[in-house]
Amino acid sequence: MKIVVGLSGGVDSAVSAFLLKSAGHVVIGAIMKIWDGRKTKASKGNSCYGPDENEDIEEVENLCKLLGIPLHIVDCSSQFNEIVLKYFDDEYRCGRTPNPCIKCNQNIKFGILPELLRKAGIQYDRFATGHYARVTHDSKTDRYLLKKGLDDRKDQSYFLYRLNQKQLSTVIFPLGEYLKTEVRKIASSAGLPVHDKKESQDFYTGDYAELLTVKKSEGLIIDKEGKMLGKHLGIWNYTIGQRKGLGICSDRPLYVVAIDAQKNQVVVGDKTGLISIGLRASNMNIIVSKLPRTAQAKTRSTSKEAPCSISFHDNELTVMFSEPQEAITPGQSVVLYDEDIVLGGGTIIEAIPQ
Repeated sequence: MKIVVGLSGGVDSAVSAFLLKSAGHVVIGAIMKIWDGRKTKASKGNSCYGPDENEDIEEVENLCKLLGIPLHIVDCSSQFNEIVLKYFDDEYRCGRTPNPCIKCNQNIKFGILPELLRKAGIQYDRFATGHYARVTHDSKTDRYLLKKGLDDRKDQSYFLYRLNQKQLSTVIFPLGEYLKTEVRKIASSAGLPVHDKKESQDFYTGDYAELLTVKKSEGLIIDKEGKMLGKHLGIWNYTIGQRKGLGICSDRPLYVVAIDAQKNQVVVGDKTGLISIGLRASNMNIIVSKLPRTAQAKTRSTSKEAPCSISFHDNELTVMFSEPQEAITPGQSVVLYDEDIVLGGGTIIEAIPQ
């Protein structure tokens, strides 16, 4: 089988390419260029988007020489700006907290990149990445299912829930059955120079405001009763649940509990203001043939799945949790699970307070 592996310069994609070639497949390497060369104060670091992209490309070039596979460098920077960074900008302007990795996976990494490769005349059977996830086919419903990776601590299915049936039908995740510790051992045994490289920790290592087309916009920081506690220079500097960097003095811990874009206000309160019993979400992507009435839901990539009941009407989802949840954030994604199967998910519109 001829397989294109999306490479990033990290250990996971490198081991994916190694495993597929060792299994006898014809492997082709591909890496995206998404950095547009803008002037920035961002420090170089292990981020998905940043000024050290050329170093990642150099590492990938060396890896492909070592593995004896061809490499294609695909410039996706204009599409990344038009789709991911515009979305990033729009969401913060509206007082929501975006998730650029989910947007990139859906539209760029598993969308534009494979499309541009085929347009360039590169023929292949499957597209692979180093994500910790699995894909199976359900013969009863004739649908492809997305499953959690075997390593619970590294599972990345949350970031992949927006992949559609066409994308799932052509993707391979070689690391889905491996633990991260095993992957590093494989890389070391194979002599891959990235075997001990640190993982990417964030989307961007600099100040997010550098990526926004906004100007300072002074507004009020208020409590839930409307009392002014301070001023801010832009609602995009805040997210639900934030405690540090509020720029106000208080004799008790305060958290961002709401962001009002229309009034240009940040609302703070004690931790009880972060508690919700449910949420509403839209912009759904359903992977399974039919949603059940109960499931487990994640509202952040780092949170644990929580039992819930669900109802779905007119592409809008209502989730009611068995136990109250903290810091449900508009703009983030809620992803539904049935054990290790990803049912689907959507973008959170609002939390339902207790």
